[in-house]
Amino acid sequence: MKNELNPAKLLAAFEVIMAKGEKTEFGKHYRGVEASTDYDGYNVYLKGNGVELHIGFHNTYDLKYDQAHLKDSFLKKIDSLLQDEQAGDHR
Repeated sequence: MKNELNPAKLLAAFEVIMAKGEKTEFGKHYRGVEASTDYDGYNVYLKGNGVELHIGFHNTYDLKYDQAHLKDSFLKKIDSLLQDEQAGDHR
């Protein structure tokens, strides 16, 4: 899975969620994706649809899921969130 995902795009999605999301116990939730970070901001977490994504130092990442269709659905949700943001959709 190395180099399958674009960390810059994932971090952009994280920023959108943190800016527009509703506060949760761990971070913010926006349009089906929860975003959080550790205390120093070096580790970023995105989760939803049975998928957990950890983005670490130097843009390394670890994507955990049980079924490929869950991963695909999660990544489509991230893409949709970014496309809507670029199009000016401010739900």
